Amino acid sequence: MSALECGTPPLKTTLFFALIDDAGLFPPTSLHMDEAVARHQRDLDSGSTVLTHRFLCPASRLDGLRRQAQQPRLIGLIVDTETVPDFSDLPVDFVESREIVPVPEHVRLFVEVHPKHIPHVPHGVSLKVRCGGMTADAFPSVAELAEFITHCVERDQPFKATAGLHHAVRHFDPSLGVDRHGFLNLVLAVCAAIEKRDPMRVLASTDVGDLVRQAQAIPEETAVKARNILVSYGSCSTTAPLDDLKTLGLDA
Repeated sequence: MSALECGTPPLKTTLFFALIDDAGLFPPTSLHMDEAVARHQRDLDSGSTVLTHRFLCPASRLDGLRRQAQQPRLIGLIVDTETVPDFSDLPVDFVESREIVPVPEHVRLFVEVHPKHIPHVPHGVSLKVRCGGMTADAFPSVAELAEFITHCVERDQPFKATAGLHHAVRHFDPSLGVDRHGFLNLVLAVCAAIEKRDPMRVLASTDVGDLVRQAQAIPEETAVKARNILVSYGSCSTTAPLDDLKTLGLDA
């Protein structure tokens, strides 16, 4: 199911509707399971339309999740084990893996790839791209990410993103000595590729005003197509992205 098939978003929020998966268990936030589930429930109660309300959980920690009194409404399973464990008792709708693994028909598979080396994947398999990490070399360049986006758009290949997208706009991180990609830049770069424009320019932009104006001017048809390509991205923080959108005047 695409981000836009799970509801009808208002026109203003199409670009950001059901955009952010909850990756609170992952670095750098790395919440304990009980803290992560409690935060997830608070987010669910808040009803934000920007959040997917999907809880990302490593396969190795499923038993810990099962012991929680409250269970997420949706779960994205991150395969970090040699085999995919049985998850038939849980509401898993996404599986993310570094290789093609068998999943039930109702579960969507995302295979993580490096933006420079995109293998052929069978029809029905989506991609996952890492936009950052805990070290500078984990961040793909603007050119690499732009090439990946163009590949996906030209082939109508849906993808998810993960890591590094802590804020809306591209910015320098002095602790790592690297420019972090912005999730607003990423969304608009997919829109640019949909409209046959080079996504590199918008990926590299740090002009907040220009990026906001671009977001406000995106035609609805482009927004829908772009979000069917960019399914969602995982964020360890579920407040910083929402705060950024509110500050930029792009929240619902």
